[in-house]
Amino acid sequence: MSGMPGSPVEVRTPTSTRRELTRAFRVRRIRRLTVSIALAAVAAGLALVALLLGEFPVSPAEALAVALGTEQGPARLVLVEFRLPRLVAALLVGMALGTAGALFQSVLRNSLASPDIIGVSQGASVGAVVAVLGLGLAGLWVFAAAWLGALAVAAVNLALAWRGGLTGRRFVLCGIALSFACTSVTSYLLARGDIREAHTVLLWLAGSVGSATYGDLARLAGVVFVLLPIARLLEARLAVLELGEDTAVGLGVAASTTRLTAIVLGVGLAAAAVAMAGPVGFVALTAGPIARRLIGDGKPALVAGALVGAAVTLGADIVAAHLVPGDVVPVGVITGLVGGPYLFWLLARSRGVGRDS
Repeated sequence: MSGMPGSPVEVRTPTSTRRELTRAFRVRRIRRLTVSIALAAVAAGLALVALLLGEFPVSPAEALAVALGTEQGPARLVLVEFRLPRLVAALLVGMALGTAGALFQSVLRNSLASPDIIGVSQGASVGAVVAVLGLGLAGLWVFAAAWLGALAVAAVNLALAWRGGLTGRRFVLCGIALSFACTSVTSYLLARGDIREAHTVLLWLAGSVGSATYGDLARLAGVVFVLLPIARLLEARLAVLELGEDTAVGLGVAASTTRLTAIVLGVGLAAAAVAMAGPVGFVALTAGPIARRLIGDGKPALVAGALVGAAVTLGADIVAAHLVPGDVVPVGVITGLVGGPYLFWLLARSRGVGRDS
């Protein structure tokens, strides 16, 4: 039979295989870079819209004059004192929540594992509300209280969910229970608090970036631009961890350390965002899956998740600012209107809460 004519069989050599792998790796890198640049361009376009549109319209020429320092009229007041802080707040909050959601979803291997589902955002809310209504604190102390609340909920969740190991399904279910408990505590504190302070806190709990100060922005920016690069360094290990704990250990990845580090980073980012803007719902839930679909290689997409979160939050805030004439709707209302149907679709598609191995 060996003498029969046939098609030549392609022989793969180590060199050709290496070239194919290098080419595939280069294609994935180019796609990731292209998607990230496109998302950054979308966020920049939305930022320009947010700066120029409003009850007091500002022309591009006036905005440029303000940026160059040659405009000292009403346009400067509108842009610098009102629109710019709100714009930067929406971008930073979206980046923090998008990264936090992508971290939790990757390390727990569960599409529902986002801070607003597993109780982290609610824990941060309890800490912040206790600081404001119970202790009369403000500024940096509210940030610290939100972090403590989020860390406490995450620690309790880990303790409840750990049964010889950690699975996303159990962590999500325990987190949902803790989020209900935290919401009850927050409601009790609001009922017992001063009516004027409670009204302010209620607006904050709806998710709002309209009252951000430059001091708030500096604190949040410090957290985002410190923790986001650290999370980016963790991305390769998370990709290996998603292959399974046994595989990760075999490849030299410390699974427990990587998982714990990712959870701490996610808690820190989510707590910082909640401390300034309140629990803006569903941004963390949607940013990671959208980023993964755009990247298309099935690996964690933390940078793209941050950019998707920024674009979603800023876009929702633009809608919130112009939806009702003469009034400003909290951005959390808009993200909730969009995120609710997405959650229903996700549940219908997955037919459950877990995709654990």
